[in-house]
Amino acid sequence: MPRIDKMNTREILEALQSGEIKLTEAEAQLKGFEDLGHSRVDLEREERNGIPEVIYGGGKTPEQIIDIMVSMEARGQNILATRIAPEVAVEIIQAYPAAIYHELPRLVELRTFEPVQTTEKIAIVCAGTSDLSVAEEARLTAEFYGNTTERVYDCGVAGLHRLLASLDTIRSCRVVVVVAGMEGALPSVVGGLVKAPIIAVPTSVGYGANFDGLSALLTMLNSCASGVSVVNIDNGFGAGFLASRINQL
Repeated sequence: MPRIDKMNTREILEALQSGEIKLTEAEAQLKGFEDLGHSRVDLEREERNGIPEVIYGGGKTPEQIIDIMVSMEARGQNILATRIAPEVAVEIIQAYPAAIYHELPRLVELRTFEPVQTTEKIAIVCAGTSDLSVAEEARLTAEFYGNTTERVYDCGVAGLHRLLASLDTIRSCRVVVVVAGMEGALPSVVGGLVKAPIIAVPTSVGYGANFDGLSALLTMLNSCASGVSVVNIDNGFGAGFLASRINQL
């Protein structure tokens, strides 16, 4: 039997008639979502957008997250959950021992199948070690969707020789994600050196006048380098997701 979220209406009704699926499963799939009371799990997201729903863990209880994972896992979907606190991850791993928790970027992933791997690569360029949590969120998101990545870390503008030493690696990639805090100048520098599209990620790393990442965000939005797009502050997931979309066109 195919994955229930890949079945058309006739196949769902036939599976229900034969007893292969339960009435509640058929009802949820025909509605396009499963109502859990606290959440409505979007079962048609993959059909509409090509990728299943991603769980944003911030503000959710462990029980709510696990309920959503149960709904998605029952339909054979790969599961990615972001912003998962360590204490929440403990309960998730207890419910799903096969799940993997990445503590630095606070990501949980649970795979039911391996995605097709890309031949083209995505570069993840990170200004400083303090920005690594955001850079790793971008990298692991991209890899979750089947992309090969190259890491170029701790190469900020205070020591440009570090960036230039890895320039060939960066230029070999189809998409470049650049993560930086402080004044946020690195994406503009990289933008003047490569022909690939650049996704800039401002981080909240910095001192007072950094304004929790606002200074880096404004610098990136005002970049004079062509081909630079910008995501929200600390949004490594958004950068990795967009890079994956571009890389798989």
